[in-house]
Amino acid sequence: MTSGIANNLEPGQRQRDPERTKFEILNVATEEFANRGFAGARIDEIAAKTRTTKRMIYYYFGSKEKLYVATLERSYENIRVTEQNVDVASLDPVSAVRQLAEFTFDRHEGNPTFSRLVSHENVQKAQFVTAASGFPGLDRPIIKMWEQVLERGRDDGVFHRDIDALDLHMLVSSFCFFRINNRYTFKANFGRNLVQKSRRPMYRQMIGDVVVEYLTSQPSDD
Repeated sequence: MTSGIANNLEPGQRQRDPERTKFEILNVATEEFANRGFAGARIDEIAAKTRTTKRMIYYYFGSKEKLYVATLERSYENIRVTEQNVDVASLDPVSAVRQLAEFTFDRHEGNPTFSRLVSHENVQKAQFVTAASGFPGLDRPIIKMWEQVLERGRDDGVFHRDIDALDLHMLVSSFCFFRINNRYTFKANFGRNLVQKSRRPMYRQMIGDVVVEYLTSQPSDD
């Protein structure tokens, strides 16, 4: 039998599963912070879009700052989980680095919200990422995979460049990040749509070719 209290609740005030409510709040907050940045996002807007209240959001997360950090932490953790599903151990070093480059390309394209969050956090000089604890750094799976593949390639005499995993990750990520985050200004300035479907295979192969060519070529003596 349904209680009288439950029957008297308005639709927007219905009893909720706390974990589901927090999940919904984080989803909406992620989009809001990605679109407007920390300063521009409004808790009132997040509350309205989740059919909850500002008071409830503060009850679950404590403050706007802590909600923002929670969205960053979850976004980074989602990337970590995605990276854990990549397996290049059975591939030769050249095929492995190409697959890692193409994976990074696909990940940036498939999650533009994360790229926008990172852009806003860079505008703030990474103050929240720096202050927060538990953010993935050198333990990121993709970094470990780059390290292992580079070591295998050098041991096999295939790779000749003295580059570490972080610099290689930066090289690949910069191309993928630019393509997603700068697509509007690039199109406005040059008339080229960086996310045009017909150009996608070329760009995806391009970053793989760049990495393979750099690692396998002999460095100059200069």
